[in-house]
Amino acid sequence: MAKQGTLAGITLKGSAELVAEFFSFGINSILYQRGIYPPETFTRVTQYNLSILVTTDSKLKSYLNNVVVQLKEWLFNCTVQKLVVVITCIETNEVLERWQFDIECDKSAKDSANCPTDKSIKAIQEEIRGVIRQITASVTFLPLLETPCAFDLLIYTDKDLEVPEKWEESGPQMISNSEEVRLRSFTTTIHKVNSMVAYKRMDSV
Repeated sequence: MAKQGTLAGITLKGSAELVAEFFSFGINSILYQRGIYPPETFTRVTQYNLSILVTTDSKLKSYLNNVVVQLKEWLFNCTVQKLVVVITCIETNEVLERWQFDIECDKSAKDSANCPTDKSIKAIQEEIRGVIRQITASVTFLPLLETPCAFDLLIYTDKDLEVPEKWEESGPQMISNSEEVRLRSFTTTIHKVNSMVAYKRMDSV
């Protein structure tokens, strides 16, 4: 029997892994580009044929790894709806930026968990590369963050989902008086991720 489509295709498990991996690199890129952690605490790695900066801070690494592991499980079960990176001013706790990634999942893929779709990993990674490039280029249009900032991750899941220990319920942390910029999307054909960033409009005095 011909094996043609299966070699290039992607399964639900493979799709969940690819999307979780994107979030790992995407969040690292946001934290570096927006100066949330000192630049010397990042190191360069090559992924998606791009040079991407990832944290060497052991606490942050451990935190992000835990998030990605949990995210992978939710992606596999098609129970996650969006991930949001919220950047706040440490002094005032005001939300200055909100990176939102909406996740659509083809739930019918759960019935055929091992049956691959026909989109190649290479094609998916090319789309992911476009999103990461936009995150890197965001410094050209986002206002300078002039105060020390912290970040928070919000993950929206289906309502009946049990929340793991150490995770807290949170409000949406919206920005009043914001501008929004839509970024690229990518799809594995099982999961689709739409990206946007909202930031506080710096109105002239």
